[in-house]
Amino acid sequence: MGVRIGQRGTQIHIHGENHERVQRAACLLEKLCVLARPGCGLSLEDMEKALCGFEDNSESVEQLFQNPIGKRLGGSAVLPRTLAQKRYVEMIERQDIVFGLGPAGTGKTYLAVAMAVAALMEHRVRRIVLTRPAVEAGEKLGFLPGDLAQKVDPYLRPLHDALADLLDRNRIEQWLEEEVIEVAPLAFMRGRTLHDAYAILDEAQNASIEQMKMFLTRLGPRSKAVVTGDLTQVDLTGKPSGLVHARHILQGIEGIGFLEFSEKDVIRHRLVKEIIKAYEAKEG
Repeated sequence: MGVRIGQRGTQIHIHGENHERVQRAACLLEKLCVLARPGCGLSLEDMEKALCGFEDNSESVEQLFQNPIGKRLGGSAVLPRTLAQKRYVEMIERQDIVFGLGPAGTGKTYLAVAMAVAALMEHRVRRIVLTRPAVEAGEKLGFLPGDLAQKVDPYLRPLHDALADLLDRNRIEQWLEEEVIEVAPLAFMRGRTLHDAYAILDEAQNASIEQMKMFLTRLGPRSKAVVTGDLTQVDLTGKPSGLVHARHILQGIEGIGFLEFSEKDVIRHRLVKEIIKAYEAKEG
């Protein structure tokens, strides 16, 4: 924030040449004092989240610490870490179909899976369907060992990882066996109708126009769909991306929402933001 902060006993002193920056830092510290509940400190992750939120909107920092989606296995709450993530979660609550667009590491898929698990636990849906396009199926999949399920597993692993952070292994295995949770390649969705379901299409930039239309028209009564993807990482060759096409033709339809993340919303290693910015600058 361009200031120096010192501590003497219980007093905090903020120093800086720019009076406005000093005032902003003081404002943030006052908000953090309110957020630090008695007997509960703020973690480094909380501090980073507060700083990101303060940069976006100094009036809304407190909102990032309200209304948790659910809990991880370790007991910590699942909360949006940026204001864009908060808007994303709120949009998923309101709309039946939501497109989350942005670079890697912005929490698009993880938050969508967390929202789906919460809806399932609260009996708002009866099943979760997680799917991704297996872009290289025609070329490399056949050389992988095992049956079809084992061949496509590497493509679906990120979805399994998100589930493993939210649910214990026994429950995941039980729900997979009972088909309460289904993790499958996008091609397996053809011809189906999803009732009382929470459907998530991940890596949607690698879905063709036909596949995107097929997925979006699977929705039945009392169902939701979240589509996530990064428009800068299209791996399709010789055909346009269904995500790019959907973004162009579906804007403005009631019940469909679009939320675009930026590198400011990246919550992975700090270098990921710099890498994304470097690539964007080069491509630009």
